[in-house]
Amino acid sequence: MPQPDAASVAQLQTLRDLLRYAISCFHAADLSFGHGSDNAWDEAVYLLLHTLHLPPDTLAPFLDARVLPQERERFLQILKRRCEERLPAAYLTGEAWLQGHRFIVDERVIIPRSLISEVLGEAFQPWMDGPLERVLDLCTGSACLAILAAYTFPEAKVDAVDLSADALKVAGANVELHGMQDRVNLMQSDLFTSLPAEEQYDLIICNPPYVNQGSMDNLPQEFRHEPEMALAGGHDGMDLVRRILQEAPSRMAPGGRLLLEIGHEYDHFTAAFPELEPIWLTTATTDNQILLLTKEQLES
Repeated sequence: MPQPDAASVAQLQTLRDLLRYAISCFHAADLSFGHGSDNAWDEAVYLLLHTLHLPPDTLAPFLDARVLPQERERFLQILKRRCEERLPAAYLTGEAWLQGHRFIVDERVIIPRSLISEVLGEAFQPWMDGPLERVLDLCTGSACLAILAAYTFPEAKVDAVDLSADALKVAGANVELHGMQDRVNLMQSDLFTSLPAEEQYDLIICNPPYVNQGSMDNLPQEFRHEPEMALAGGHDGMDLVRRILQEAPSRMAPGGRLLLEIGHEYDHFTAAFPELEPIWLTTATTDNQILLLTKEQLES
């Protein structure tokens, strides 16, 4: 990113000036988005408001406010890192927002963006009958889905597991941030391996690594900052999904459900499991990335 001279920098006096400059830099650097925002404007607004310690949802009253020289320099430094290192915004700020909730993140976990959060935000109706007592979040990462599930189902106890000890450290920080220590139980496990044998769950949710090898080979640089083990799903993206579908039924209570995200791997999923007829759940942006399966379907 070319560095402007002091005279040029001095012309960047208001939030509006800094936003225009940031968007120009983003386009010149040909950045990729997709970690909480999908366009240059939204990401520039988020980074600027965060850097200036302003409310993340309030821009208009401040657009023509003048910035202090040290505020301007602080924003230009974060802008430089975004363009030159191609770090996702969430890794620059140390936080991500999902369904109106703030989560702590760093490069030990993928950045929260699962579409399952939208489904949980709708209380998962009408697919579950009655209150849930036990919920399991596989591949929990930052624990964002486990925590959202605890908010959605206030009567439920939530187990959240991950193979990565580093990810679980971030998850622990988020459980503490949301005051969920009595509701969300973190465990290190290779899927179901280390769970107590007698545990059965009314709902299992999972956003597993599912990116197929061809897509992994062509990931934009921003996504390469995320842990590979949280993204890579093998040749067809279904390596871990196969294990989950095989092992899940024995861990599901009668009437239990499995809520699974597969991203853009619909064709690979249907090719790998032609006998399954899941319910495909619709979100605001897609209708074939999240699926629902019952215990009875998986057993048969």
